[in-house]
Parts: sequence; structure tokens; C-alpha cells
Amino acid sequence: MAALAAAMGIGRFAFTPLLPMMLHDGVVDIATGSWLATANYAGYLGGALLYMALPWLGRRLDAVPGNAALVRGGLVATVLLTAALALPWPWLWPLMRLLAGVASAMVFLGTANWCMGRLAHLGHPALGGLIFCGPGLGIVATGLPTSAMVAAGWSAATGWAVFAVLAALLCALVWPVVRGSEASSVGPSAASMAATAPPPPAPNPAAERALLALAYGLAGLGYIVTATFLPVIARAALPAGSVWPDLFWPIFGAGVALGALLSTRIHPARDRRLLLAGAYLLQAAAIGLGLLWPGPAGFAFGSLLLGLPFTAITFFALQEARHQWPQAGAGFTGLMTALYGIGQIAGPPMAAALLARAGSQAQGFDWALGVAGAALGLGAALYALMAWRWRT
Repeated sequence: MAALAAAMGIGRFAFTPLLPMMLHDGVVDIATGSWLATANYAGYLGGALLYMALPWLGRRLDAVPGNAALVRGGLVATVLLTAALALPWPWLWPLMRLLAGVASAMVFLGTANWCMGRLAHLGHPALGGLIFCGPGLGIVATGLPTSAMVAAGWSAATGWAVFAVLAALLCALVWPVVRGSEASSVGPSAASMAATAPPPPAPNPAAERALLALAYGLAGLGYIVTATFLPVIARAALPAGSVWPDLFWPIFGAGVALGALLSTRIHPARDRRLLLAGAYLLQAAAIGLGLLWPGPAGFAFGSLLLGLPFTAITFFALQEARHQWPQAGAGFTGLMTALYGIGQIAGPPMAAALLARAGSQAQGFDWALGVAGAALGLGAALYALMAWRWRT
């Protein structure tokens, strides 16, 4: 949880609560902020592709870092790259956000696979979902202090420096834990795969695997507009001086952590494709709440509902991937994460383009959120189709 709180909650998502401060400081505008977000998501895609290629590289180079080494290296990079955003070198920020995305993908995939293998070895595979509370806790740990920073008149550069220190503390917690033989190879162990998902009665069709990867990619596009611009959207919709805009992002993080915890209570025999369809529809409804009820209550409930299935979607999708193609190991999970990354990359430029064409900022964000909700609806339909066509 500490590793994912640092790599995801800080390395990736600290940008969201700090973006309004950067806009206020005049160091970026909406278009520049969108491209900085895109650079981070492109780095996440690159990191996922690199992780997917590590087994191939290992066979040719006779040496490949294990999951523990990837986690440790990615966390150190997260600390340094977060601190670099405090420096007054805006020409370097796109590169820093790109590399931070690479680091976050390495830590996310390395931690998930190392932890699931380790828990399976210890006989507690059901606890695997708990690690996905980490991103939500990291979001809360960055979102709440940001509100205090805004009230105190701090600059965004100071905020980046504070979060770099927080990432270093989390890194220190992780360092003595993530090590050992369970992390000696990239990809989940056979014990992990057997424990987290029952083996399929027969090889699943390639068409179902393709639909699973496509539907998972749509989740990246579906949530990213809100995850990037939520405080900005809320500030534009609510009266000036309202304290609520700084609270919606921590509420989202609390929903992420709670949803990850609840996902561990779901019986493993449930059809994960139907669970995923329901999670997508819940996120689409959360986006609709913000559009139809643009007040404190609507944004608060919408933020909570958007966060609840956020990491549960990843947990269920990775379980389903191992169920459908257990022999693929890191390759298929890396491919799915890469498609998720492509969805994320498309989100901010799409929002920026719609903002440029809209009559107002509010109208542009409404259009972007509408596209995001439609993507989630399409993903839910694909999962329902899979559950109907290929019954288990």
C-alpha cells in the first residue's frame, strides 16, 4: 500500500490537486497543464510496454531486474522526479512528468505481481486487493494538505517539495519489505495465478482476450478527465472562495481506498466480467452526477462513487487476465496496462480540444465528461457481451 501510495497517489496524481495552484501561480495554463498530464500518461504507457518486454529481454540478455528491484528503483525515481517539479525549470517539466509515468507503471506492476506472489506463498491470496488501497490513501494524503496549502498561500513549487518528502518517507517504509525470492522474476508466480483465479476449463477464445484488453483500455479514458481536472471543474462551477473544491479530490481518494477494501470481500466465484460491467456503470453514473447536479453535494457524491470502483477495476481485470491466459504472465497484464495508458493519454488532449471549441470552459468540460461517460458505458457493454457469449 505504501509503495502504491507513493508511486500512484504522489507520482501520478499529486498533479491533480496542485494544478489549480500552478494555474494560480501563472506557471501553466489549461492547455499546458493538459499536455503535462498527457506526458505523465504517455510515460505510464511506456513503462507498461517496457514491463511487458522484460521477460523477452531477459531471455536474450540473461539478466533482467526482478519485481523487487523494479519497485525500489521506481520509488527512488518517484521521489527525485517529484522534487524536480519544485524547480523553476518549466522546460524540463514535460520530461519529468514523462519519466514519473514510467516509474509509476514499474512500481504498480512490480508491486502487484510481487505482492500477489508473496501472499500466495504465505497462504493469504485473498488479501491481494488490500494493496490497491494504496493509491486512494496516497490521494487523500496529498489532497487534504493541498487545501491547507491553498489557505496558507503557499506556491505550487512548495507543494511539490512537500510531496517529495512524503514520497521519501513512504519509500523508507517499503525498502526493508519488498525483497526476497518471491520477487526474483518479472510476472506473477504460478502459485499466485493459481490462488487468485481458478483455471479455465479450456483455453478461452482469443476474441474474448481482445475484448477484455479493449474494455480495460476504455476505463483509462473513462476516468481520466475527472481525475485530471476535478478541482478545476469544481472551482469553475462553485462560487469563488468556496472550500469545497479542495475537498472533492480527497473524497475521491477515500472512495478508492474503501472500494479496494470492499473488493476483497467479494467471493472469488463471482463472474468478474459482470463485476467489471457494474463498476464501469457506477463510474459513468458518478460522472453523470457532476453533470446533472453541479453543486457541492453532486460533486461530493460523484467523487466518492467515481473512486469506489477505481482500483477494484484493476484488481478484477488482472484476475480475469490470469484466468483467461495464465501462461502469458506479465505479457498480457502489460498489454492491458498499455491499452489503459493509451486511454489515459487520449483524455487530456481530447478535453483541451473540446475546451478550445466550446463557448465556455464549463461547456467544454461538460462535453469532455460526456465522452468519458460514454466510454465507460461502452466498456460495460463489452463486459456484458463477454459474459453472455462465453459463459463460464
